[in-house]
Amino acid sequence: MKNASYALGLDSSTQSLTAVVVDFVEGRVIFERSLDYARDERLAGYGIDRKSYLVPPRVSGEADQPPALYLASLDALFADMRAERFPMERIAVINVSGQQHGHLYLGARARALFARLRAADASASDLVTLLEGSLAYGTAPIWRTSNTVEEAEAIRRGVGGKARMIELSGSDSPLRFTGAVVRRVARQFPAAYGETSTIHLISSFLPAVLVGDPTIPTDFGNASGTSLMDYQRRLWSDELIAAAAEGLPGGSSALREKLPPLVAPDTCVGGVAPYFVAKYGLTSSCRVAVGSGDNPQTKVLVAGDLLSLGTSFVFMVATGGGAVDLEGYANGMYDGVGRPFMFGCRTNGAMVWDRVRARYGLAKDDYEPAERALASLAPGGSLFFWQPETESFPVSPAFAETRLSNREAGLSGDYGGIVDSTLAAVYLYSRHFAPESSAPLSVTGGATASPQIMRRVAALWRRPVAAIGKVGAALGSAVSGVSALRREGGREKSGLPDAESLSRRLLPQGSPKTPDPGDIALYHGPGGYLERLRAEYPRLW
Repeated sequence: MKNASYALGLDSSTQSLTAVVVDFVEGRVIFERSLDYARDERLAGYGIDRKSYLVPPRVSGEADQPPALYLASLDALFADMRAERFPMERIAVINVSGQQHGHLYLGARARALFARLRAADASASDLVTLLEGSLAYGTAPIWRTSNTVEEAEAIRRGVGGKARMIELSGSDSPLRFTGAVVRRVARQFPAAYGETSTIHLISSFLPAVLVGDPTIPTDFGNASGTSLMDYQRRLWSDELIAAAAEGLPGGSSALREKLPPLVAPDTCVGGVAPYFVAKYGLTSSCRVAVGSGDNPQTKVLVAGDLLSLGTSFVFMVATGGGAVDLEGYANGMYDGVGRPFMFGCRTNGAMVWDRVRARYGLAKDDYEPAERALASLAPGGSLFFWQPETESFPVSPAFAETRLSNREAGLSGDYGGIVDSTLAAVYLYSRHFAPESSAPLSVTGGATASPQIMRRVAALWRRPVAAIGKVGAALGSAVSGVSALRREGGREKSGLPDAESLSRRLLPQGSPKTPDPGDIALYHGPGGYLERLRAEYPRLW
């Protein structure tokens, strides 16, 4: 692997496949590319709705994507890199992030079909063609699935209730977690479930493709989001599996057999398959890591607390050990290098901000009028709330927009109001598991470019905030891939940086923004915004 000093991180998200390549010797990003599933014409024809990025649902709350889309995008990305003469031979390790909770059902033919990727003539075809017929169930349920309330409750009830569920799994059986969705699929489509040989998370499915082996393990970081793993022991739980499999074909033993073994998130699972060597110029010595979820991989970049302001709002709080939130608001996770953290995710995040701005004629990337609107309104100056989808943090139903101040509809009041209300919801519910801290809070996502939004985050959390840019899970995957390379073989290799030191070199190191005392008073003072919000929306608090 002489001169192989690059780590490739891939993020298979709801809307795109993103690649980031890091030179881990020089400590810099040298390549970035993102392929949008709805805009790249090479990815057309796989059946997604171009607005929702989903296969049209058969019933309300179903949220599936076509696995062929993941395969075609992988081919398209590597083809672009090769066409641009990127030095593929210098990639030493590839690691993957997959949208958390998303999963696929591989059938009995998968092993033989994946073996095609290791054949000498494999590169004459493409991934979609080579792996056609490898699935027992045709689509991949993703994190947006919301019709599994009954199944999630069955798992919770099956282990003896909320307290036992949290003690075992680190979470209170969220309806979007993989185990509840598997139970629903198995009940609706028992024949497909019966034909399933392996249930892979998206994050381990793509590494399985990269090495040409569907029997590879999955990682305990992303397995935290399944409701099937013992959080403290980091092993599949017989008790949780029995609850999820109650009444399903084959019972708990059948479900257990479909789950891959668990390993640490920064584990190498093999070398890249000959298909990728012959077709795209990767080397046979390039290693592939096991992969993890998008939130665990993003958390790799920050050892402390991290607030991600993306399509969803995610607050990740570092913990010193196996702490869990006994109230059930947060979920216990492990990041892409195995460090524990608590995780709260609000589904209705920046997506709702975009919808409010669009109502006033602003394009998705037209931020200047919105920034001026925020600057014209004091923090907490408008009570406006909207929850267009069922929410997981806090757990609550969708509700129509409500404007509870004396202000008439307008960009300033509505946009300022929705920014405040959604951020405040995350802050208020994070108090259940995140102690007050004076340490800087790292913030990522496109919203970090807005001084007015960062001003509000600092005041709500009452701590300095440090913008680390729109870093994302692809970069975190590259960093944890280096960690996997470093620890492969059970003994740490010299000359390779650890995750923390590499992250420090890759992230911007600007000065944290200190909260304004006057802004803090507007939110937290007597009669302030948070007090009024609680009073006006008692059903949420």
